[in-house]
Amino acid sequence: MPATMTKATTMKAVRIHSFGGPDVLRLEDVPTPEPKGDELLVRIHALGVNPADWKFREGRLGQITLPAIMGSDFSGEVETPGPHATDFRAGDAVFGVVGDGSGSYAEYALAPSSQVVHKPAELKHTEAASLPISSLTAWQALFDAANLQPGQKILIHAAAGGVGSFAVQFAKWKGAQAIGTASADHVAFVRQLGADQVIDYHAKAFEEVVREVDVVFDTIGGETQKRSWNVLKPDGILVSIVQPPSAKPARSAARSAFVVCDHRRKDELGTIADLVAHGQVKITVSTTFPLTEARKAQELSQAGHTKGKIVLRLED
Repeated sequence: MPATMTKATTMKAVRIHSFGGPDVLRLEDVPTPEPKGDELLVRIHALGVNPADWKFREGRLGQITLPAIMGSDFSGEVETPGPHATDFRAGDAVFGVVGDGSGSYAEYALAPSSQVVHKPAELKHTEAASLPISSLTAWQALFDAANLQPGQKILIHAAAGGVGSFAVQFAKWKGAQAIGTASADHVAFVRQLGADQVIDYHAKAFEEVVREVDVVFDTIGGETQKRSWNVLKPDGILVSIVQPPSAKPARSAARSAFVVCDHRRKDELGTIADLVAHGQVKITVSTTFPLTEARKAQELSQAGHTKGKIVLRLED
């Protein structure tokens, strides 16, 4: 529907009314929201599927008011800017992260202008929708938390995944040496991303191969995180996005950080978009589903071992 047309008073959205498995997802008609203040009402073209989505669905992410629309990141077109969203006009192609109380598994979503950037013309909506959560998480872990520098060595766990695949490319762009772990099926893919070394974690334990890294980027947690302390330099840093790092070994000066993505860093998202638009970072969309198949998309995400990003699309 063109942005100049009067929008419908209701829209299709995927909501949950209770926590649980994929069967709690419901595609239903809900009221179309109205933007206030600096909010934008965005007509969604595509949206990224993230591990946080199924964790949200299962009730793992704290206090959530139900029913709730699923999803966080999106790419689309401004339908109606709020009265204080002066940097955007109706019809602008944009991408970013929804605001609190909204969700991107829908025909429309509300997003504060502080979490939205203009979409480069070089990017398709399915590509732009892949960026916000995954790329910002990787960027903030490597640069805001770990302060990764040229010439340093970083070990990236699950390097073929949505976050890991960006982390490998950001590390190489920075001039660091990137080592990734991946399954045998994805070793070649991670090498194509630019990794200097890729370890098939089924064939060999990474701590038998890797030594003296400056940074470990943990996207898995559990035993993988515990074993990662052994490969750090004495003054290295372990950055996790899945759980606060466990106690470090005795007599070690190594540090740790737990990163929660800051969606408001539109400056960082804009920098990343420029890198993609100029071919310095590649986006891998492994699978796309229509919004009606949100359940299949979340099942695939929850099964793990995906390559790149899963995207739900509403329009091409």
